[in-house]
Amino acid sequence: MRISLLVGAALASALLCLSPAVSIAAPAASHDHAEAKQTPNGDHRLQSAKPTAPQERVEDSDHKDHDEPGDLAMTSSQIEAAQIEIGAAAHGTVAQQLAAPGVVMIDQDRVARIPAKVVGTVAQLRKKLGDRIEKGETVAILDSREVADAKSEYLSASVAFDLQKTLFERTEALWNKKIATEQAYLQARATYVAAELRTGLARQKLVALGFDGPTIASLQPGATPDLRQYAVQSPIAGRVIERKVDVGAAVGGNNDPSELYTVADLSSLWVDLSVPIADLDRVREGQAVTMAAPGGREARGKIVFIGPVLNQETRAARVLASLPNPDLAWRPGAYVAAKIDLTQGSVAVLVPRGAIQTIEGKASVFVRTDKGFERRSVTLGKADGDRIEIADGLNAGERIAATNTFLLKAELGKSEAAHDH
Repeated sequence: MRISLLVGAALASALLCLSPAVSIAAPAASHDHAEAKQTPNGDHRLQSAKPTAPQERVEDSDHKDHDEPGDLAMTSSQIEAAQIEIGAAAHGTVAQQLAAPGVVMIDQDRVARIPAKVVGTVAQLRKKLGDRIEKGETVAILDSREVADAKSEYLSASVAFDLQKTLFERTEALWNKKIATEQAYLQARATYVAAELRTGLARQKLVALGFDGPTIASLQPGATPDLRQYAVQSPIAGRVIERKVDVGAAVGGNNDPSELYTVADLSSLWVDLSVPIADLDRVREGQAVTMAAPGGREARGKIVFIGPVLNQETRAARVLASLPNPDLAWRPGAYVAAKIDLTQGSVAVLVPRGAIQTIEGKASVFVRTDKGFERRSVTLGKADGDRIEIADGLNAGERIAATNTFLLKAELGKSEAAHDH
């Protein structure tokens, strides 16, 4: 018995050397706690300790609940004040895009150069730079000796044809009655056919000079005030983008200008895109293209031509895209950044790119809840210009913050920092 007491005293002394005070709790609350204390002579004895007070317990049944990490409380008024738009994740399609620089140019199918088809001088210029022109509208008046000669020839042939037609009809009537000889009939017929041929040739000369049928039909002996005047008309509708002559200038000669105006329909333009040869196989005619100007203006068009020949300097092919320009806001010569839609695919969940924030190295979205927002980590998929696929972590139909999500990210950082303290 004495040996057992000595062994127990030794073990107690060793424990006291490691920790000056060790509390040994009784298995039941009704038992007293024992505390080891050291006496002045160095002996260690066990002494009863006071029961633990209720306020000193580690866990309290009345502990206040805290928000889970990632929750952000915000009222509707706060959301509206922060200009945070709420959107819904939804089904949609995304397209892989190929970026390509481009230059806006005039559609070559919508430009016309108004020529001076005759030799003469400019008597009037009725249009200025920038003026709108309708198709068939007269834009200039020329004085031309060539035109006067052609009109005179047609009028003379017309008068001779009318006379020979009348003589032939009379001779034919006499021939049918056996009054006129056959020789007279054949001679009248030959003269009539020759007059008809000369009239047709004179008419073709006027047509070659640009006169239409109604204008030629209006030419009558004594009814034309000035045979020298030649009206120049526009072949297309558009705007005057260039004027090449002045009033009084000689035109149509060997060393004279042959054009008066350049007219272009700018309601539709082309964009000359430079596509590297490595990406050329993925581009097809008819693919949609998004064009963006430095000022933020955007428009949609489509590929209309892919050049079969590569540029020897840039090793790129010429690709043309149509560009609608109904308000004439796009100007030829401007540089644009284009994105060609290569392939399209349907995705289950699609959100705006502005809804994505990177938090703790993970892509995250803010899902709308009754209290505010819940940060949720997501897995990103395919993307196009302004939208991105959510492959995992979000369901279609869930409401999310679509804009100004950086404000929520900053507010979440402050909330989590306060929670850690």
